[in-house]
Amino acid sequence: MHFSAIGTIGLAMALLLAPLTPAMAQAQPRGPQSVAALAAELSPAVVNIGTTRRLPGGGGTPFPEFPDGSPLGDMFDQLNPNHGLGADQMMEARSLGSGFIISAEGFVVTNNHVIEGAEEIYVFLTDGRRLPATLVGKDDKTDLAVLRVNADAALPFVEFGDSDTAEVGDWVMAIGNPFGLGGSVTLGIVSARNRDINSGPYDNFIQTDASINQGNSGGPLFDMFGKVVGINTAIIARGGSSLGIGFAVPGNLARPVVMQLAEFGETRRGWIGVGIQEVSDDIALSLDRPNTHGAIVVDIDPTGPAEGVLEEGDLILRFDGKAVERMRDLPRIVAEAQVGRAVPITVLRNGTEISLDITLGRLEAPIDVAAVVAPAKAEPTADLPGGMIGIVGFAIAPLDDAAREEFGIELNVAGALITEVSDGSDAYDKGFIPGLIIREVNQIPVTSVEEVERLVAEAHAAHRAAVLFKITDPAGSSRFIAVRLE
Repeated sequence: MHFSAIGTIGLAMALLLAPLTPAMAQAQPRGPQSVAALAAELSPAVVNIGTTRRLPGGGGTPFPEFPDGSPLGDMFDQLNPNHGLGADQMMEARSLGSGFIISAEGFVVTNNHVIEGAEEIYVFLTDGRRLPATLVGKDDKTDLAVLRVNADAALPFVEFGDSDTAEVGDWVMAIGNPFGLGGSVTLGIVSARNRDINSGPYDNFIQTDASINQGNSGGPLFDMFGKVVGINTAIIARGGSSLGIGFAVPGNLARPVVMQLAEFGETRRGWIGVGIQEVSDDIALSLDRPNTHGAIVVDIDPTGPAEGVLEEGDLILRFDGKAVERMRDLPRIVAEAQVGRAVPITVLRNGTEISLDITLGRLEAPIDVAAVVAPAKAEPTADLPGGMIGIVGFAIAPLDDAAREEFGIELNVAGALITEVSDGSDAYDKGFIPGLIIREVNQIPVTSVEEVERLVAEAHAAHRAAVLFKITDPAGSSRFIAVRLE
């Protein structure tokens, strides 16, 4: 047993003295590849943003008090922002968010809601510096803002990438200031694209499961090449905490807005001056379309670029070389186009695709759309065999002086008046009510009851599944609605 013990010791020493193999000398890491180097490279360009503003109510802005009779009392009273306000004295509100530097000169991008209403804005760098910031420009439609800070030397910055190349499943990294913690890095993937969360007219969000929480707003979403492909903006949350669903403004949507804000202090969006609506399944059926792609022109601003180029009823399929798959795609595509440039547009007009050119104007302000007025019923009139109400679910009458006075319809509006709608009909389900005016049938203008009945009868005889009506309310707002034939 004694030799056995020595032998064991000798074997152990032999193993210790044996040369290490390359595999043993370099242990391989396990798990996903580290992004530490990328995070370290990008983090200096990501900043924390703090804001302050004064709100009515509360205890007011903290201010020193002096003993009665103090010679400093009167002077400081005049400087006190709460002096003389009584119950209306102000309180200070603070908020925190994120942002990122896009130029060595100190331009900073963040969300508009991070700095909205702020009286003071500060940018906190990763090296510990706190720099006062000025607001260069903001855009509430995309919830973006550009700030400017002045530093003694060039600042680190990051660049926008091509967000269209970010595919579902690609890795992305968020860096920001959640809950004021600062410098937090989270990793995830692109979960979905083209999300519409009803936050604005140009919604086209990238959805990600990279952890985003309160305070991340305005921070960058990077691809694995270190380029900004999104600006973290919104989350689905419960109790203020993320549920793993975050939304980022795509870089390709943000870039032109940011560049315009930095250069002009405002946006300069394209505009063509048309009102549009989506293509429903029934509208596609009535137009014999294989899908619901495109946007239907329902009205044209007589002072806009589309006047004399487009027609009401045109189905816009492509704009500036980009397919219009959904109605809400068109405002974004038009807004991204350069003002003053002639762009190609493809429309379906009377069953034929045609190509046109339109020179973009500049969008100044949104146009309000009036609501439909619900009038009282009138007596039905129909000459169509079986009755209009039996085929399309509503009755019509001539648009005479009495009807114009009853429903407040302008003299320049022509068509046929809807007088009754059958409960439970397809027209009823789609919002037809007495007082609306039929202006077109299957994209053909009509001015009388007889024209409407003839076109409906032709569609019925041809065994068409639906008829496309252009209707206008007494306030002048128009839209297209396809009604299935009974």
